[in-house]
Amino acid sequence: MNKNEGGNRRNASNRPGGKSSFGKSKPPLPKRAQGPKKTKPAADSAAEKTEKKPNQAPKRQKAADEMRLNKYISNSGVCSRRDADIYIQSGNVKVNGVTVTEMGYLVKATDVVNFDGALLTPEKKEYILLNKPKNFTTSLDEGFEHRNVSELVRGATKAVLSPVGRMDKNTTGLLLFTNDTDMIRKFTIPNQKSSKIYQVSLDKNLKFEDLEKIGKGLMIDNHRVSVEEISYIDDEPKSEIGLKLRTANVKVVRHIFEHLGYDVLRIDRVVFAGLTKKNLPRGNWRFLTEQEIINLKNI
Repeated sequence: MNKNEGGNRRNASNRPGGKSSFGKSKPPLPKRAQGPKKTKPAADSAAEKTEKKPNQAPKRQKAADEMRLNKYISNSGVCSRRDADIYIQSGNVKVNGVTVTEMGYLVKATDVVNFDGALLTPEKKEYILLNKPKNFTTSLDEGFEHRNVSELVRGATKAVLSPVGRMDKNTTGLLLFTNDTDMIRKFTIPNQKSSKIYQVSLDKNLKFEDLEKIGKGLMIDNHRVSVEEISYIDDEPKSEIGLKLRTANVKVVRHIFEHLGYDVLRIDRVVFAGLTKKNLPRGNWRFLTEQEIINLKNI
């Protein structure tokens, strides 16, 4: 450092307003300017919290004897809760004569609910599929030597269920239980749209000409009995027959073969209106899925 440089520095420290850079830290940089925080007025915030959404009822405590309207409709068996919401929003539902479009609307069992003009009942519809074993019967008048099928589904639900159709003690396979009277009526009337498949075991091989006769239709007791399909079962003796027809009356299946001189040893219903025994061992039961219920209603 030369004298001139040192003198210049000393002179700089003595100048008016001048500051020496030795021994002093630089002043901190000013903070970046920030805009004021946006705050919502208290009145507006409170209004937003209490503001109702479109088609939504104000929330309140649900009483013990109340349920949401979409659940009430679903329990009646006409559609799912999701579909019920659509019908409600569309104005197709009335409660005590008044159209309701609010989501979450609460009703009581004593309320009168109309769905597309039809009066609904709040009882939840239950549907159980049983793979019936032998020595159980649907009849209540066969004495005490045979047990009733209701024992097999006892405790599954609090609802009072009835079997759809009849099965004797020797018939096994799929049997539907429900408290849906419309469903019971639908699958027990003589003329049905749904198919059932039976595996029939005979006391002897079925002649091919008899198989053809059954396929073309038979006159039994002055009534024509028609089947959709009949065939031998692959890799089984000719005494094992597959039979597809629409009636749910198992007696008709037995009469077909007895009419031609065969004794029926066993009848097993393996398909009922699209329902199968998959993952359902003999003597076990399960609830139908929502899609299966919809399928049955659409038949």
